[in-house]
Amino acid sequence: MKIAIIGAGGRLGAAFAREYSRDLEMTSFARSQLDLGRLNRVRSALAETKFELLVNCAALTNVDYCESHREEAFLVNAEGPGLLAEIANEKSANLIHFSTDYVFDGKKSDPYTEEDKAVSLSVYGESKLEGERRVLEVSSQHLVVRLSWVFGPDKPSFIDQIIQRAREDDVVTAVADKFSAPTYTIDVVSWLRLAIDKSANGILHLANNGGCSWQEWAQYAVDVCGGLGIRLKAERIGAVSLADMKNFVAQRPVHTVLSTAKFAALTGVKPRHWRDAVAEYITAHVLKK
Repeated sequence: MKIAIIGAGGRLGAAFAREYSRDLEMTSFARSQLDLGRLNRVRSALAETKFELLVNCAALTNVDYCESHREEAFLVNAEGPGLLAEIANEKSANLIHFSTDYVFDGKKSDPYTEEDKAVSLSVYGESKLEGERRVLEVSSQHLVVRLSWVFGPDKPSFIDQIIQRAREDDVVTAVADKFSAPTYTIDVVSWLRLAIDKSANGILHLANNGGCSWQEWAQYAVDVCGGLGIRLKAERIGAVSLADMKNFVAQRPVHTVLSTAKFAALTGVKPRHWRDAVAEYITAHVLKK
């Protein structure tokens, strides 16, 4: 299979580019090579590229930046994916487009399924939801994958920031009343192989099993570090509320744990717990530093 990956310089795109290049014919584009904010260049960049599967990992993900840059957010997160869907159709190829748990308002206490109505609270969420709509409007055979709290070895994320702060400071805090599920890029790559084999289309939720707060995630990461002998100044992560985060511009949904029942039914594989994924990540990629 010939694959083209957009956003190969990001946390998710880099994981795909590394893993899929091992046994598949692959072309990858970093933002400097293909910027979804420049639609006139997207078509020309992909014109001569041969692919059967187009994977879009590119997005404008700074939630607060999007709030004050609505036009840019919709250009990159909605118009760009819509154009990619059209290009994929013209080449008789499939598109996998990544979206987010922020398309939901977080008012549901149970995990969100693919069938739940999406109502977003922020410009970022609105733009990503519009991107989903545009992709699937072009073809229902394309696949939109919603992820949450993505972490991995190719680009620092929340978990890396927490560990670094715990190394440097005696007091570290994290929000204790916002809930979702950490999602390991290495797992996403392997899950998507299974989904592709099953010709998945429409909307699919992927995340590691179990929900948690930012504070719980941070505390577990610190506990794992302690068990591995990684020296930290802060061994306990203090709790703060979402309301305390005065630097946040955009409104965040409170509870966006994603149900992966559809993926499990499709593939017969249940995603492993986020604690197992976090422990593996720290052992493989933090312990070595």
